[in-house]
Amino acid sequence: MSYAPFDWIDDEARRRTDAGLVRTLRPRDARTELLDLASNDYLGLTRHPEVTSAAAEAAREWGAGATGSRLVTGSTALHAALERELADFCGFEAALVFSSGYAANLAVLTALGGHGSLIVSDAGNHASIVDGCRLSRAATAVVPHADPEAVRKALHAHGGPALTVTDSVFSVDGDAAPLTGLADACREAGAALVVDDAHGLGVLGEGGRGALSAAGLAGDEGTVATLTLSKSLGSQGGAVLGPARVIAHLVNTARTFIFDTGLAPAAAGAALGALRLLRREPERAGRAREVAAELYARLTDAGLTAVRPDAAVVSVRAPSAASAVRWASDCRAAGLGVGCFRPPSVPDGISRLRLTARADLTSAQIESAVATIVECAPSSVN
Repeated sequence: MSYAPFDWIDDEARRRTDAGLVRTLRPRDARTELLDLASNDYLGLTRHPEVTSAAAEAAREWGAGATGSRLVTGSTALHAALERELADFCGFEAALVFSSGYAANLAVLTALGGHGSLIVSDAGNHASIVDGCRLSRAATAVVPHADPEAVRKALHAHGGPALTVTDSVFSVDGDAAPLTGLADACREAGAALVVDDAHGLGVLGEGGRGALSAAGLAGDEGTVATLTLSKSLGSQGGAVLGPARVIAHLVNTARTFIFDTGLAPAAAGAALGALRLLRREPERAGRAREVAAELYARLTDAGLTAVRPDAAVVSVRAPSAASAVRWASDCRAAGLGVGCFRPPSVPDGISRLRLTARADLTSAQIESAVATIVECAPSSVN
């Protein structure tokens, strides 16, 4: 009998199909009538004329690509300006821009963790944090979700070099981490606190300065933030913010910085344009939170089970993975795009529709979205 090396893939595919967990690519059109509650464009900036013009101007000035790693030819004056303005806006001493938020998390955890140290990680953390913990070679303690006391116990049981890592706003349910309690636990143990503020930047804090600013932790000597430029800032890329000595350490040790091609100039230009626009229009942050709160109130009033949002993500529970897929598909057919989260993307195994509030949604659009979600809901959730 001949051996076919990838026959096992067919078995895996059948299991995914039986469990309702098949994922497919769906290229979107440049222009669509679909009402978007699926993207992470929280402030409605990805198509803003100032942001797209900044991207085009950067591409014309600097070229289509960064041409090399940041330490060779991939750093431009645009990257430096973005780093200065991000650090200033968010209240940190320094910043470093990466090609993605995923790469930023891998950089921090591998460069600040390591053999002999401990990383304490929330059970609900993003996959990039999970992968960073695995690659760090540090011992990792996964603690119950949003539980500072569990973090405190894990840190004291270790007694050596350690850091705690958490999302600021968890991407599945949209709930916020107890940052003040986590920071207290870290200070008691002499540990660092790393916070992924991907879903907080642009939405939380004064004028959208982020969850760490809102918690009074921006610029704290033991705190490091990671960000993505692809959500509220409507662009692409990631960043790490923290003490200058931490940023210098990353420049010299973080493999996803040293060996990766730098962020494309167009993306850096777009993110810088969006950041400057947010400075001028800080009310966008509050509006995103208002839209999320209204979506939650209307959906729960209609009898659906949703998680109260702390930022701009609204999670609506579905009875099963298969019903979540059908629900999202029916919404799409009715003109509404919503996210569909199923295992293994959800750590608790509960499938959901994931809605993202946008600051530019009108009252009429909110009303239409809620009506569509309710009308398309599986009978078992009403």
